[in-house]
Amino acid sequence: MSTNSMPVVLLPIKGEVTKAEIIISLCFFLSFIFSLFVLPRILIISKRKLLYDNPDARKSHSEAIPRLGGLVFIPSVLIALSFSTAFRFLIDFPFNASLTGYTLLELLFLIAGSLFLYLVGVKDDLIGVRYRKKFVAQFLVAFLFPMSGLYINNMYGIFGVYEVPALIGVPFTIVMVVFITNAVNLIDGIDGLAGGGGLVSFLTFGLLYILRQEWIYSMLAFAFVGCLLPFMYYNIWGSAKHGTKLFMGDAGSLSLGYLLSFFAIKYAMYIPEHGMDKCCLVIPLSLLFIPVFDAFRVMVVRYYQRHPLFLADRNHIHHKCLAAGLTHLQSTLLLISYMIIMLFVNLKFAQMMDLNIVLIINILLAILMNYMLNVKIKQRKNAESKAFNLNHSSGL
Repeated sequence: MSTNSMPVVLLPIKGEVTKAEIIISLCFFLSFIFSLFVLPRILIISKRKLLYDNPDARKSHSEAIPRLGGLVFIPSVLIALSFSTAFRFLIDFPFNASLTGYTLLELLFLIAGSLFLYLVGVKDDLIGVRYRKKFVAQFLVAFLFPMSGLYINNMYGIFGVYEVPALIGVPFTIVMVVFITNAVNLIDGIDGLAGGGGLVSFLTFGLLYILRQEWIYSMLAFAFVGCLLPFMYYNIWGSAKHGTKLFMGDAGSLSLGYLLSFFAIKYAMYIPEHGMDKCCLVIPLSLLFIPVFDAFRVMVVRYYQRHPLFLADRNHIHHKCLAAGLTHLQSTLLLISYMIIMLFVNLKFAQMMDLNIVLIINILLAILMNYMLNVKIKQRKNAESKAFNLNHSSGL
């Protein structure tokens, strides 16, 4: 007697696009509901076990705040993705032939790498992990991308380079995955910045993969959008005084950076069927330019000032926004608005000029932003110094 049987089709829905819309929506809502349900429990556990991120001279908060919000990210995404994937068969929407070979390897290695890095982040949030060990973990999971056939294989004319051989593309990809992951981790210094940037990026990639009708990647992107939304509420509008504020911690920021590096490299990878479309590079570059450029700028400044490259400081762009007098929310809105505006500007520029010029424009604008913030900080310090001297003179 045969034990093989086909799953029962519960909902005979017609039309691939309609089925895809249902599955993607389901993926989003499942992740959203799970995150919404779990986050309050994380707050309770953090309070009982005193699992707080305590303030110090480098940090921008003044009260002890739970930093385990990121614990919900990967479980939310995997639960939503697993259930939605199973549900595809119940509405007679099995995977197409493209979900074989390299695509399947990409997803399996991505899940394995995400889980491993997530656990490293959890350990770091609970008891701490030396940065050298974190780097080793990041290089290990970065190596999984080329193992699945995913690597940067084309630069679309940047620096005059087009096709990139695997001998160069593979190590370059590994370095970029580690760099992007750390850049996102470093930008997570004020309320809503890393989460908001991730939200916009995943939403963008999710919509782009809908247009390409590559549903599994869109499901993954919208699952992350779903889990980020409840977290953003607690992160931005939560109150430390009332015990409702959360940070994502390394479990969240490392997972976020790793997934964003995957989508950036995946979308930028040259595929002959899609043609030589410069937007494939412009979109990831625009979405990740702020954290990547900021991390590079800070490293260069530390090098020339002969400071340890991996010693944390308050020289990041979000620290400068705060020092210039902006609030956390104002700083986040400024930087995310800049990211969104530059995304559309760069897409327009890419149609009109060489990508090298587009890159130079972005670098110059970023330098200009930093210069303007430095001027504002200096003016603010001078005003405070004058006010102090005036009060001191009045007291005498």
